[in-house]
Amino acid sequence: MSEAPIIAVVGATGAQGGGLARAILGDSQEAFRVRAITRNARSEKAGALATAGAQVVEADLDDLESLKRAFEGAYGAFCVTNFWEHFSPERELAQARNMAEAARVTGVRHAVWSTLEDTRKWVPADDVSMPILMGKYRVPHFDAKGEADSEFQSRGVPTTYLLTSFYWDNLIHFGMAPRRGPDGVAVFGLPMGEKPLPGIASEDIGKCALGILKRGEEYVGRRVGIAGEHLTGEQMASALTEALGEEVRYMDLEPDAYRGLGFPGAEDLGNMFQVKRDYNELFCGARSVEESRMLNPELQSFAQWLSRNRDRIAIG
Repeated sequence: MSEAPIIAVVGATGAQGGGLARAILGDSQEAFRVRAITRNARSEKAGALATAGAQVVEADLDDLESLKRAFEGAYGAFCVTNFWEHFSPERELAQARNMAEAARVTGVRHAVWSTLEDTRKWVPADDVSMPILMGKYRVPHFDAKGEADSEFQSRGVPTTYLLTSFYWDNLIHFGMAPRRGPDGVAVFGLPMGEKPLPGIASEDIGKCALGILKRGEEYVGRRVGIAGEHLTGEQMASALTEALGEEVRYMDLEPDAYRGLGFPGAEDLGNMFQVKRDYNELFCGARSVEESRMLNPELQSFAQWLSRNRDRIAIG
């Protein structure tokens, strides 16, 4: 019996890539083997993947030759970038170009590119309701990924374009947990008004990606948007109240207020939430909970995710 095909997983020690690597390793069907790509094969997370059965390979997204070596012999590749590591859309675009070129040269038969919309296609150039950032972007960490779709298309790489959603894990890792107001009551603030926000557990992104890879050619060339649920800020606050055992109120922030919070990336995220609010039908319409569950039968709801992670959410 021949060995299972290899999936080269970029960012295998991160949120999305790590979720896919663990999904492949835990797959009862043993459909694939995982080649975990990381910059540091000696890290604790890389070591854990190796112990679990992954082949761990070092590569750097800024180094095309290292990516060619990492993709060589692989059936599929999961390609992802991390804008928040360097805050440079130009570097993100260059890294996507390197992954696309490595996939082309090595003959990868199915790439899954973790992308997002180029919001400049939605927001009119003369719209003054949100600032233009870094000279030419509306939402830099979205726009560069959307622009990079053409890097895979122009090279003829067989690709599925995976549109992700807001990570519920941001409540743990990204400073988005509720904060206490002057009266001591916890407040969960988002500039979403009454509009729903598609969200997902980061672990489920990897499981959905595995579902796509298992379906092979059926999904090549498709744009697939995934979400665990579409919830309003009020609904999220209600779920947080239930899970944390204390009242959590939703506060609708104005995008300008969010942009002015002063932390690195605040303007980018303020614009992002404004786009999700103002173009809500388009944004939600591109992300199907039903298809996500078909790809990943273990898909979690927000309440299920909270029940597993409530002790990790620290109210500020």
